[in-house]
Amino acid sequence: MNRTAATAPNSDLDNALLSFRPVCATPVTVADLQARLADLQAAIRAAGLAAIWLDGSSSLTYFTGLRLGQSERIHGALISADGPPAYLTPVFEAPKLEAMLQIPGTMLMWEEDEDPFALVASHLERLPGSGLGLDPATPFRFASHMITAMHGQVSSAAEIIASLRQIKSPREIAIIQTAMDVSWNVQRAVHAGLRAGITTTEVGQFIDAAHRASGMKPLFHAVQFGAATAYPHGVPDPQTLCEGDMVLIDLGGTLNGYQSDITRSYVFGTPTARQRHLWQVEHAAQAAAFAAAQNDAPCEAVDAAARKVIVAAGFGPGHAVPGLPHRTGHGLGLDIHEEPWIVKGNRTLLKPGMVFSIEPMLCVYGECGIRLEDIVHMTADGPRWFSPPAEAMERPFG
Repeated sequence: MNRTAATAPNSDLDNALLSFRPVCATPVTVADLQARLADLQAAIRAAGLAAIWLDGSSSLTYFTGLRLGQSERIHGALISADGPPAYLTPVFEAPKLEAMLQIPGTMLMWEEDEDPFALVASHLERLPGSGLGLDPATPFRFASHMITAMHGQVSSAAEIIASLRQIKSPREIAIIQTAMDVSWNVQRAVHAGLRAGITTTEVGQFIDAAHRASGMKPLFHAVQFGAATAYPHGVPDPQTLCEGDMVLIDLGGTLNGYQSDITRSYVFGTPTARQRHLWQVEHAAQAAAFAAAQNDAPCEAVDAAARKVIVAAGFGPGHAVPGLPHRTGHGLGLDIHEEPWIVKGNRTLLKPGMVFSIEPMLCVYGECGIRLEDIVHMTADGPRWFSPPAEAMERPFG
């Protein structure tokens, strides 16, 4: 799928880059973290657990503000029904950890030749409640040792954690809004700056540079031209843009730890009748999914609404290609993909504060693919777009 053509400096994108300026949004505060911990502790009491283990994952960041990352050594926090967190750490990491803490707590320290899992079990014996809830991001190499040390009294804390994290606060939504505004403008600049002969590599470099110029950390970009657009996660080879190509640009960045995510598809040049038809089916599927995203509707209803439009147009059925081969959307927050999942079988009810994508991609292998992805947040009055959705193939930015 690799095509070559003469390339030249892209002055349009170079000039566009000069227009981006750093943005800012009020970060999550210590008071926010304390309120989140209080909610988690109430859930621990209601479940009758002794504690919940937060590994070095985004959930540790969500509840404590710590950004540790995961490594070959277990480290994280035990959250009990009452009192401060207990931070589990190798002794040699303790000074750095103490300097990073936003929420004070006790330190459970272990030397390299000691068993940290026995230390956890000993600590839990002194707490009320029974059993340990595990962060679902805990690697199996740690979870299996936890189960042994706890004599099997271990369960998943996935439902508890998800129920809290998937309801975003106004401050979280404001951060995501700022990040989405940047990424929407990056998308618009790409659309305006494309030219015949530009490569997917060049466009990707601009996307990352524009996010950095806006004070954000580049998260990812997927740039696809022509037949490569049919593949949801792209192809390994770069492409060169030609007249009449379908273009798919998916991108995101990070601001204050929160993610943006937006996709646009359109034709470079004059679309064929077939391309226009496929785009209109995708557009109608996204609109139907948005209309179905009402408070107290199950997540799977949003997926079903999009899929119904695509099947009615003669694609599918189900996840068959040509058609929609993947879920219609995913939650967005500290992780680019998190709950709630917008997919058949997920009967979680939509509630104000939930944030998720609507992206029912239409894939036709060997021809092209079209994905219109926008993020919504649920309000008391229903869904609201973070960014203006595409109006037409020639007007992909509202």
